[in-house]
Amino acid sequence: MNTSLNARRRARELADAERGVVDVLVIGGGVTGAGVALDAASRGLSVVLAEAHDLAFGTSRWSSKLIHGGLRYLANGDVGIAYESAVERGIVMTRTAPHLTRPLPQLVPLHEGVPSALTLTGLHAGDLLRRVARTPSSLLPRPRRVPAAEALALAPGLRRDGLRGGLLSYDGQVIDDARFVVALARTAAGFGAKILTRTEAVSVDGGGAHLRDTLTGTEFDVRARKVINATGVWAGRLVPSVRLRPSRGTHIVLAGTALTGTGLTGTSLTVPIPGSHNRFVLVLPQLDGRVYVGLTDEPVDGEIPDVPSVPDSDVDFLLSAASSVLERPLTRADVLGAFAGLRPLLEADGTSADLSRRHAVRTADNGVITVVGGKFTTYRRMAADAVDATKLTAVPARTKDIPLVGATARERLTRIDAPARLIAKYGTEAPAVAALDPAVLHPDLTAAEVIWAIEHEGALDAADVLHRRSRVGLVSAEANCLVDIVSEYAGANRTNHSRGS
Repeated sequence: MNTSLNARRRARELADAERGVVDVLVIGGGVTGAGVALDAASRGLSVVLAEAHDLAFGTSRWSSKLIHGGLRYLANGDVGIAYESAVERGIVMTRTAPHLTRPLPQLVPLHEGVPSALTLTGLHAGDLLRRVARTPSSLLPRPRRVPAAEALALAPGLRRDGLRGGLLSYDGQVIDDARFVVALARTAAGFGAKILTRTEAVSVDGGGAHLRDTLTGTEFDVRARKVINATGVWAGRLVPSVRLRPSRGTHIVLAGTALTGTGLTGTSLTVPIPGSHNRFVLVLPQLDGRVYVGLTDEPVDGEIPDVPSVPDSDVDFLLSAASSVLERPLTRADVLGAFAGLRPLLEADGTSADLSRRHAVRTADNGVITVVGGKFTTYRRMAADAVDATKLTAVPARTKDIPLVGATARERLTRIDAPARLIAKYGTEAPAVAALDPAVLHPDLTAAEVIWAIEHEGALDAADVLHRRSRVGLVSAEANCLVDIVSEYAGANRTNHSRGS
């Protein structure tokens, strides 16, 4: 099973793609498209995935990096989607990707005037879903109320004045959402799917698509028995009958030192937004020591950009909301970077915050199947429904039992002989990565990781490495300093392998 993606494999598979008829052509290389490719290929169907840019180029890399258990959907009375989220969270954390996820403690600070009974009731309802989904409490412990002293021990940066304690619960965190998508695509490639990045769909219909290799400008046709449009917020460009109402979710990036007590093993904060019974701002510690604060939920009109911009109003809102529970208010000087993703919500009445996150699979008059809506956590169900809609196979979805590349049982991860930082990113592949060039280019990037990204993870240039195979790109100033040296490593590695082939 060859799961390596690189420029040489891409060239071969581009040449092969226009020969004959493929069962399923997937347009879009985000979490949904990669999930569709894996689902279809694992059922024995031939698959080509075409992505105009890079894997996880769009919304998938701009998430909150969480595997949600569906608590918010319970608050909206949508028990079905909440249950689906809880089940999928359990599958990801215990079967398919233990190496790319971890339990995340979440604390709701209780200051004077903040009601607690309703929130605690909701947390217990969410825990009931966890039990129904058979996710063990040893992985995600039960929620409980904690006294003020324990709340401060968990999050020393909290405002002490009026602190009555907190509500502690647990959810799932993705170590890196873009790397998760890359792992999906590589696993699909292991089942024979052709993963073609930098391959734009110029036009599509039920019998295939006209594609363009954006690196060379070469255009060609791929014939397919079924075409699945998994381009997310851009789905309407290929299928005009699909009408979306995008919503912008913004996060800001802070240094861990900006919030005392949130770092490598820190507790996240869930901060209630005044005037709303089910909206919160999240303060999320990351393994690299950074902290993300998010997220907004604002409707977006007009043309959809490739990379959404972050308005100053979003930054100010997030700083203000997070500061409401902190001893030291956050300022713009604490902000290292910011990112925004556009959710592909189906058009409906009401505010974007109230629109359903339920996904939909629709077949256009020309036969193109579009899968849209949903969220990162439930990508696997979205993919299964889309493949079922092709009616090309009677084989049921197998993906709940297919581990992604690098996966192993959680208890075995601690016995891998490699640095913990690499194990969290590569799982069982960490020793192979560690054996490569150990030169440190950045606190979160070594030369070995650059080489691995080029040779095995489909990265074609420095931007792919810095923005999708690592998180360095979330702080633009740091990424800009590394572009030349990463490009040199990438170029030298390609040259060496070309001479040896």
